[in-house]
Amino acid sequence: MHTLIENARFWCFLWVFFYENMQITDFNNLPIPTSEYEQKVIDFCQKWQSGQKEFTIKTSGSTGEPKPIQLTRNQMIASAKLTGKTFGLQTGDSALVCLNVEYIAGMMMLVRGMVLGLKLTIVEPSGNPIQNLEQNDFDFFAFVPLQLENILNTDENITTLNKAKAIIVGGAAVNEVLQKKIQQLDVSIYSTYGMTETVSHIAIKRLNGANKEENFKVLEGVKIGIDDRNCLNIISESSNNEIVQTNDNVEIISENEFKLIGRFDNIINSGGVKIQLEKVEKLIEKEIQIFHPKRYFAYGIPDEKLGQKLVLVVETDVFEENLKEMFLSNIKSILSKYEIPKEIFFVEKFWETPTGKVDKKATLRAF
Repeated sequence: MHTLIENARFWCFLWVFFYENMQITDFNNLPIPTSEYEQKVIDFCQKWQSGQKEFTIKTSGSTGEPKPIQLTRNQMIASAKLTGKTFGLQTGDSALVCLNVEYIAGMMMLVRGMVLGLKLTIVEPSGNPIQNLEQNDFDFFAFVPLQLENILNTDENITTLNKAKAIIVGGAAVNEVLQKKIQQLDVSIYSTYGMTETVSHIAIKRLNGANKEENFKVLEGVKIGIDDRNCLNIISESSNNEIVQTNDNVEIISENEFKLIGRFDNIINSGGVKIQLEKVEKLIEKEIQIFHPKRYFAYGIPDEKLGQKLVLVVETDVFEENLKEMFLSNIKSILSKYEIPKEIFFVEKFWETPTGKVDKKATLRAF
C-alpha cells in the first residue's frame, strides 16, 4: 500500500487511498485513474516530482470571482516546512487529505506530504471524510468547520481524532456550537488564518484546552502590519517576502498577535449607517440556535429606500413563523436598531464553493 519515491531533494512516503480503492504503488508506472478527481491528484504529484518551478492555483471564490494565482515551488516548500515545524510533524507521520486538491488548502496537504515525508491518505472531499475509512490512526488532519462538526456528531470518531498530534480548521469561522463540541477533544485544535496568496495559513489560534486563545498568533518569521483602513498586511517567506495586502479588518495586539474583526468588504451602508456583518453574526450567535441552524450569515441586499438592507440567511429545516418572531424579539436588546435584520430567509441547503465555503451570492440568487 505504500512506496518510497526517490527525489533529488527529498524522500517521501505517500499513501494514496480513494473511495474506489485505487492505490498508487509505483509513481513511475501509474495506474489508470478511475475518476476525474484521482486524475487531478496524480497530475499534480507528477508535476511536483518532475521539479516544476511554478504552479497556477485558483482562489476559492468565497469573496469574489475565482482568479488564478502563480506560486513558486520555493514558496510552497517554505510553507510546508513552516507547518511541519509548527505542529511537530516528522517523516513517516500520517495525514488525511480530504480538502479539494485544486485549491491551496488541499494542494498544500499534498506538498507537505512530499516535502516532509508524510504518509498521506487521500479521499475525495465530502461532508464527513472519515466515515468510510478503514484506517483510524492519523497524526494530522485539516478540515473545514462543517466537516469537523459532522465528524463530531459520531462519538466513535472522537477516538480517531484524539490520536492526532494536531488538527487545523480553516476556510470559515468556527461557530459557538462547534466551539463547544471541540472542548471534548484532547487533541490540540487550531483555527487557521491564511489565503492562497500566503500559500495557506500564516497564523493560528488554539481553540481548546487550557491554552485556548482569543487571538491569532503568527507563525515563525511572519511579519504583520495594517494599512489606513486597519486591514492586515503580511510579509513572509511563503509570500516571497513581498507584502500581501488583505481586506481583513484587524486589531494588532503585538508584533506577532492580532484580533480578526471582519472583512472590510463585509461592511454595508444601510441608510447611511455602516454595519459590520461579522459583528452582527457574532452577537446573535446564541439566540439563533432556536432555529437549529447548520450555518447562517448576515448580508446586504439592494434596497430602494436604504441603498442596502441587512438580511439574515439561515440554513435549517425549521421554518416556524413563531420562532422567527421570538428570535427578533430576543435580539432587540442585543443589537442596535440598525443591526436588526430587515428580513430572514430560510434555506434547506447553502450553495458552496469547490472548497466547501458558503457561496453567499449563489445562495441568495437561488431565491
